Amino acid sequence: MRADRLVAAVLVLQARGRVTAAELAAELEVSVATARRDLEALSSAGVPVYAQAGRGGGWSLVGGARTDLTGLTEGEAREVVWSVARATSTGAVSPELRAALRKLVRALPEPMRERAWAATNSVVVDPAGWGRSEGGRPEVLGLARRAVVSRRVLRLYYGGQREPRVVHPWGLVEKGDFWYLVAGTDAGRRTFRLDRVREMEVTGEAAERPEDLDLSRVWDEIVTEVEGRRSGAEATVVVESRFMWVLRRQFGRHCTVVDEAEARVRVAAHTPRSVAEQLAGWGAMVAVVEPESVRVELARIGGELVARYGG
Repeated sequence: MRADRLVAAVLVLQARGRVTAAELAAELEVSVATARRDLEALSSAGVPVYAQAGRGGGWSLVGGARTDLTGLTEGEAREVVWSVARATSTGAVSPELRAALRKLVRALPEPMRERAWAATNSVVVDPAGWGRSEGGRPEVLGLARRAVVSRRVLRLYYGGQREPRVVHPWGLVEKGDFWYLVAGTDAGRRTFRLDRVREMEVTGEAAERPEDLDLSRVWDEIVTEVEGRRSGAEATVVVESRFMWVLRRQFGRHCTVVDEAEARVRVAAHTPRSVAEQLAGWGAMVAVVEPESVRVELARIGGELVARYGG
């Protein structure tokens, strides 16, 4: 455990140039006394570490000594960091994995480290879909990733638009089975679904990105805005417990558990008819408790099906 901490200490010195024992302790999540002992141990072991006393002092590597502990190419490092960043963005990872990501990035030489840091705050994974499952890996995802990490302006043709859009990429979001690009434009922040991009070009122009950007927070704002427009009608539904996860996956964030024991949930869509259309395929496996408007729409759909196929 201490060997890992000593390596991490070297990487912190390498990245920052000079740190105090207190700063190192905060970075490694140990006591100041432990950080000071580690620094002294490095010096005793022959690592060119020295201390400078007084205001503005601290511990440094003599002559800016450096070490590359990875042996990774820039492309390999970017792929590893991107993959780990995707995992950490879900919040379902161990502290050890987060620590490993920090160590890996610090071990990279410049300018690889700068681009690796950019990747760590450029991707969000939102597992809750928007009720669709026809997505996949869009062809332009690789170009979008390169533009995000290298901070380069993108020129793209979106949807049925005839003129190209020039955008400043901020980050990428994997939501359910779809990928989204969050970007700045002349008209403000915009979101682009990558499978709707017909053509994309990474330009040589440097992209602008807010320095204090928190991509997760920005995405939460976008989801709140979108779902506010999509969830105008709600219905309380009872479903067999073993199928509750399927219903939650179908409606994504538009599905809220009301009573786990009774398998009672609340689902939403933009109209009562759209709620009924999404529930109709469940047949008798779900029971709509309320409102009456959704029950009426389900009866109408059932009547149409019986009229066409009942004979």
